[in-house]
Amino acid sequence: MGANSSNISDLSENEYLKRLSGTESISENDPFWNQLLSFSFTTPTNSAELKLLEEATVSVCKSLVENNPRTGNLGALIKVFLSRTKELKISAECQNHLFIWQAHNALFLISCLLKVFISQMPEEEMQLHFTYEEKSPVTYQADSEDLIEELLCCLIKLIIDIPLFLPYTSRLVKTLLYNFIRQEKRPPPGTHIFEQQSDGGGLLYGLASGVATGLWTVFTLGGVGSKPAPHQEQSSPLASQSLLLLLVLANLTDAPDTPNPYRQAIMSFKNTQDSTAFPSSNPHAFQINFNSLYTALCEQQKSDQATLLLYMLLHQNSNVRTYMLARTDMENLVVPILEILYHVEERNSHHVYMALIILLILTEDDGFNRSIHEVILKNITWYSERVLTEISLGSLLILVVIRTIQYNMTRTRDKYLHTNCLAALANMSAQFRSLHQYAAQRIISLFSLLSKKHNKVLEQATQSLRGSLSSDDVPLPDYAQDLNVIEEVIRMMLEIINSCLTNSLHHNPNLVYALLYKRDLFEQFRTHPSFQDIMQNIDLVITFFSSRLQQAGAELSVERVLEIIKQGAVALPKDRLRKFPELKFKYVEEEQPEEFFIPYVWSLVYNSAVALYWNPQDIQLFTMDSG
Repeated sequence: MGANSSNISDLSENEYLKRLSGTESISENDPFWNQLLSFSFTTPTNSAELKLLEEATVSVCKSLVENNPRTGNLGALIKVFLSRTKELKISAECQNHLFIWQAHNALFLISCLLKVFISQMPEEEMQLHFTYEEKSPVTYQADSEDLIEELLCCLIKLIIDIPLFLPYTSRLVKTLLYNFIRQEKRPPPGTHIFEQQSDGGGLLYGLASGVATGLWTVFTLGGVGSKPAPHQEQSSPLASQSLLLLLVLANLTDAPDTPNPYRQAIMSFKNTQDSTAFPSSNPHAFQINFNSLYTALCEQQKSDQATLLLYMLLHQNSNVRTYMLARTDMENLVVPILEILYHVEERNSHHVYMALIILLILTEDDGFNRSIHEVILKNITWYSERVLTEISLGSLLILVVIRTIQYNMTRTRDKYLHTNCLAALANMSAQFRSLHQYAAQRIISLFSLLSKKHNKVLEQATQSLRGSLSSDDVPLPDYAQDLNVIEEVIRMMLEIINSCLTNSLHHNPNLVYALLYKRDLFEQFRTHPSFQDIMQNIDLVITFFSSRLQQAGAELSVERVLEIIKQGAVALPKDRLRKFPELKFKYVEEEQPEEFFIPYVWSLVYNSAVALYWNPQDIQLFTMDSG
């Protein structure tokens, strides 16, 4: 590196890098730094390029690790960068490209070097590299923590680049959110160096992108970087890095006496349209444009990290949740979530969980459960099992959740997934309206599948019991436990059907039709002790409408059957239906959510961060297939 252009293959022999990593202590005032930082080396734009860069500079980094405790050159480089950042805003306004170029290069060097130090040594040893300086033996100790803290504060200030009004945590969260919202398709540093931002935002985009990269390596706690997924390649690198950083910060564990301030900021921000005063006790409060945030979230749901952000906002920020539930275009948000669940085979399990929990949180609201049946969708092309030329959002939601349950029954057999799917259906059941005939059929088909599975497990349990009478030595499968689980699911499905019949029978002739068509399925459960009570209403409805159909004669058309059902729904005495407690389920996080979220977030960083690379063999926080 230095004043001339540099190629990756030349870096190991670069005279400036050799001096930086050598045995000579370099003063922060030495002209050497101007020479070192005047390189025109194009910084990496993806993890593969960064991997090549690391491989080419192994010898340089090794020398620096060995010599820096005596030379203090890493600390000197950081001080050079810190001194230059104080003039960056003025340099941007004066279009002093050379000064900004050198500051950007200094940050890039620091990010690369810190990443090596972090990956190769424990935290205590790394701090020593900020401590040693070439002074007398008695006074060699400098304020290492002060230097690290000053660097972090400087990076945060560079990202924010706004006047000092709010605490840093809130300003940082707000800036990262707006970076995600704007989705600016800026080219990476080195593509078009020092082109002025059109919005006059102050610092240049190259510097901003460099800052984001530098921040990542400073904050790194786990693995980062691999080739981004196809749907992410056209996204904004700045938005992507900002969102990942926000997720990392929001999922830091609380200090013993202090809650995570970044999480507190996410929990408390309000809409720019909200004129109510912030409580004086909340130092983390700020305002953001909810309409822009909503639009960005709707557009970006193909990525795990955008879905995770949506989950965090719905679960933790009541202002955001209230705003979203009041939207009249919820289909823009719900349909992308349903697509995630529909393509469950292509998604990792964590992404599916987040999408499902989002639906569960939404279905806790009765207004949502009513409104989704009023939104009519046309031509759902991604739903391939059946052509859906016109269907309500509510019916589509039911179809996708039932499909997820069926997939889980045959593939993953995850009880957690089952429970949340059924909870979402249960929350909606009292508000089912004008169910699409296919949605009604799928509800009964799911019950049919569960019934067959119940009979199969019951038969296996019976055979196993017979076998146990003739042999005391062979361990037997726990069919009783399997039977108990499937009976719990059957009970929940019967409660969902019952809830719809008792609360909105007259709105759902297609469900009654499907129920009558498969009435024989329910016969075996009428006298079953686990289902007798919940079967009373279902049995009454089947008997009542079967009688009316018999009176109407044989060979009835579908249209005629539906007409009889609609007439019968008006005539059925509602007081004959037994009242049950309303089905309501609320999502509650596990007691130690960090055990799930911290590895998940860092797996997203590893798989999605732009232009960062870590050796996969060094990853310990999560398994390589968890992303």
